[in-house]
This record gives sequence, structure tokens and C-alpha cells, in this order.
Amino acid sequence: MRGYRFATIQGQSIEWALKRNCSISPAQLGWVYASLCVVSMGIAIGFWFQGATFVVPIAGLELLVVGLAFLAYARHAGDGERISLTGPLLVVELESAGRRERAEFNREWVRVGPRLDERSLIELSANGRSVCIGRYVRPELRAQLAQEIRRALRESA
Repeated sequence: MRGYRFATIQGQSIEWALKRNCSISPAQLGWVYASLCVVSMGIAIGFWFQGATFVVPIAGLELLVVGLAFLAYARHAGDGERISLTGPLLVVELESAGRRERAEFNREWVRVGPRLDERSLIELSANGRSVCIGRYVRPELRAQLAQEIRRALRESA
């Protein structure tokens, strides 16, 4: 069995773990937000003592909006797709905003193809069910991922 670009091999199992590329974890983002709040409110309170009383509510509103944006980012930081091929099963697990979906396919019946064109999401289908994968792979690499999954389905059958 040749090496794979996107997959890892563990014994008789081949697994593709496709994750969102996040530059900061939700915990780190929380610390950044807390320090932003301290600095911003410290400056606002300084201006409040100088007589600019409207600065504190405006800074509070600004921090609320930034906090909501950070919360939306943090909810999706752990999103990803996990595809595993073990024995007769191809298992696809999709996670988005903490919600997890799972689909199992008999490897012998799985069709792998682009949904519309070579740069669109990859559609895995069998027995009337289908799942789209590849959201976390650059569009120009999706055809390579689809080819790799096809090869794994053929080789380890």
C-alpha cells in the first residue's frame, strides 16, 4: 500500500481527519478577549473620570459586539470531518458547531465523485444516501482527496 497525502494508516484502518485551519484556539481567544476588555474598559473609565461619560457605554457596546463575533468563531473552531475505512465499512463523521452527524456505507457500494465539478465538494454515496465532504480542503486539492479515497476503497477491499 502506497502512502497517502491526506490519510493516516493505523493497522487495518485508514483515516482522513479534515479540520478547519484555526490560528487560535477558543481558550486562547477567551484570554485575548479578557485582556481586550480590561484594556478597553480601563481606558473608558479613565475618560469617564475626565468627564466623557458616554465613553463607557460605547466601549461596553463595542466589547459586546466583539464578544459575539468571537463566540461565533469559537463555536466553529472545532468543526471537521473524519472519514475512516475499516474492514467493510466507510464511516463519515461530520461536526459543525458541536452538532455531529454520522453515516456508514458498505465500502463495496460507495461511489466517490465531485458534486458539480472538480473543485466542488466531494460526494460519497451508496444505497440512496449521500454525504458531501471536503469543506476543509482547498478546492484545488479536492480532486486529489477524492482520488485517494477511491484508491483506498479499491486497494484494501
